[in-house]
Amino acid sequence: MNNNDFTRIPPAPDEQEWLIEADITSIQEQMAQGSLTSEVLVDWYLKRINRLDGLLRSVLEVNPEALAIAAKLDQERRDQGSRGPLHGIPVLVKDNIGTADKLHTSAGAFALADCIAAEDAELITQLRTAGAVILGKANMTEWANFMSSAMWAGYSSRGGLVLSPYGPGELFIGGSSSGSAAAVAANLVTIAVGTETSGSIISPAAHNSLVGLKPTWGLVSNKGIIPGIASQDSAGPMARTVKDAALLLNVLAGSADSSSAVLDYSAGLELHALAAKRIGIPRFYYRNLDNEALDMMESAIEVLRELGAEIIDPVELPCQDTEWKTTILQYEFKPGLNRYLGSLPESAPVHSLQELIVFNQQHGEQALKYGQGTLEWLNTSGDEITEQEYLEQLQSSRSLAGKQGIDYALEHYGLDALLFPGDHGCEVAARAGYPLITVPAGYTCSGVVAPGGYLTKGPQGITFCASAHSEAMLLGIAYSYEQATKHRRPPVLEPGSASQ
Repeated sequence: MNNNDFTRIPPAPDEQEWLIEADITSIQEQMAQGSLTSEVLVDWYLKRINRLDGLLRSVLEVNPEALAIAAKLDQERRDQGSRGPLHGIPVLVKDNIGTADKLHTSAGAFALADCIAAEDAELITQLRTAGAVILGKANMTEWANFMSSAMWAGYSSRGGLVLSPYGPGELFIGGSSSGSAAAVAANLVTIAVGTETSGSIISPAAHNSLVGLKPTWGLVSNKGIIPGIASQDSAGPMARTVKDAALLLNVLAGSADSSSAVLDYSAGLELHALAAKRIGIPRFYYRNLDNEALDMMESAIEVLRELGAEIIDPVELPCQDTEWKTTILQYEFKPGLNRYLGSLPESAPVHSLQELIVFNQQHGEQALKYGQGTLEWLNTSGDEITEQEYLEQLQSSRSLAGKQGIDYALEHYGLDALLFPGDHGCEVAARAGYPLITVPAGYTCSGVVAPGGYLTKGPQGITFCASAHSEAMLLGIAYSYEQATKHRRPPVLEPGSASQ
């Protein structure tokens, strides 16, 4: 399989072909010239979703008010000018992010399929303030993959199984922000927002030839997002280009009242950003790659050298073979979910994790295709953990992954960043609360079988990591690599519906 196998989707006769792979900057240029409106753009995406998403199941529902919102934003542009880069730009958001409109917020669960959030998540307020059009809700792995160890990545009882646009029913989609990834990759939306506890942005982005950025923990507000592990959860951008990810992060990292200054993450996107950067290769995380994936990583490393980076190979993280405990998950998940479910209106069918488990048992045909063993375990396994034990484990985990892990490697070897293959560094970065960015690195012909029977061939990504609040630097080096290689290719898709 080579890059030429991933050619442009043949447009329908009424499609504006140039919009396939269009980025925010080119769209805004056309809007400024008056040759494109947000209403036309939104309508184009809605038609593509209707035509193509029966195969992918990436979009749970579209916003019935999207066209009207776009029309109002077009009028505002004519009367008052643009609010900024996201004015009139359609955005899909993962289904665990609260929206107080006609869209539902369910984390993919059948139990919450009819629930509408009482208020917008803070990041939704920021998106609306920036002029973005919330196009709809993206499908996801139900309960962010905290439901059952047997559940396939990308599956939810509400929306079914998200399939890879690069090989529907064959290629691994990644999880749990799988719908966000598939929709952006297939050009069903300009950009999307995913969330990550450990790998849920980076994995599907890497497997769908996308740029995915998991920010430093706390940089983006989690208010109004259904929690997983609160001390690790982070929402972040999923886009087809590094610049689009940076422009989206500008908004997500802002404040809802727009009263505080925000770093412009797109300002440092330079072609020579890799020059003189010291990039470390943590070979421990490369050890299970097959030959083709390893060759791809070696090719990426050579590109970094050609772009002026100094490669330090190998480097070691003292924590690299740590067997991480589940104490934090056990202590945080149940009370966090109980607080969220307890805040739902009386009309909601469940208000606690226990009630959710019972509801699923009562609606097993719809809700329990893969069981709920993880939910049941989390409902009881953390009851004996004391707050002191939890705090000690949280501090230990953050220190092992951060100061004694990523930070140690950066300082000991004098590095600017670490380079991981795909999603192999997600766990240590999640424990430390540090940022990651993945960027397309090419396509493989073969690979190892992943859980659920998928092959991990097709699109592959490389992932850069550094210490807390290094997003601007990481975006810069990812941009330099992206522009030098331009590996991304859109998938070939035909209208239809999947059989699985």
